[in-house]
Amino acid sequence: MRVEIHGHRGARGLWPENTLPGMSRTMELGVHALELDVALTADRRLVLTHDLTVSAVTSADRRPLKADDPLFPYVGKPINALTLAQLRTLDVGVRLPRHPDDPFALTQVPMPETRMPTLGAVLGLVNAYEAEGVRLHVELKSDPTRPELTPDPELFTELVVEELDRHGRLGNAAVLSFDWRILSHAARLAPDTRRFALIELDTLHWHDDLGDDIPAAARDAGATTLSPEHIMVNEALMAQANAAGLDVAVWTVNETALAARMLDLGVAGIVTDYPDRMRELWRERGLELPEPVGPLKPVGV
Repeated sequence: MRVEIHGHRGARGLWPENTLPGMSRTMELGVHALELDVALTADRRLVLTHDLTVSAVTSADRRPLKADDPLFPYVGKPINALTLAQLRTLDVGVRLPRHPDDPFALTQVPMPETRMPTLGAVLGLVNAYEAEGVRLHVELKSDPTRPELTPDPELFTELVVEELDRHGRLGNAAVLSFDWRILSHAARLAPDTRRFALIELDTLHWHDDLGDDIPAAARDAGATTLSPEHIMVNEALMAQANAAGLDVAVWTVNETALAARMLDLGVAGIVTDYPDRMRELWRERGLELPEPVGPLKPVGV
């Protein structure tokens, strides 16, 4: 039986999220898929970030790009108002423990002076590892209720598909979004690439005419997989997803007891901040483990 382990933002519980060193170590640990988030900068570059504004938890200002930059400090500014060069001045390798209920500041290994990468850099990294067994799950951060922060969904999807194609990864990737307009565009632009309909209770109102069958609505919007928040997963939802012909990849599951319940319900994938914990559960259950990817060799070796 194959049930997949998807590393959330790399492995957010272990290493800085959405970073090159975090992705490297997650591949070396062993996951079936690397999940990451992308947004579009002011100069139309695809960068890894979970938030549409620069997060004060995962990012820290170090210096302005130029001495008289009116947008500095950059923390708190919209991603789409800043250029790649401005964003690359940020340190995204240290999680700031500003929230007492944030568990990741306690478990994440700091990597100071890590820079925000582009999607192209991550794809280049995965190819350098020759990690053909690792799928790239690219979540496009798009919020239809905040159009001032969100790129045009068709253009956004086109840029991501073009970048995946440029690196030869369209056949071993997936496009994810809470904004199902993205899935519709992806279905047209890259019909053979998997498409994950992300759902949570807080954003269901983004979609019209969902009715009582969310999986069927997601399928009709272009999804090939349903990816719900774990609190939504029960026998009824799983039955609807099965009837709609959709696998279910549940997020974000960090405790093995909860993961075990999700496995018993029949999910096809678990998105986790702690793939190390899931690997232990997989061993206990005799499930197929993803192979760790060997570390990069020095040039010339």
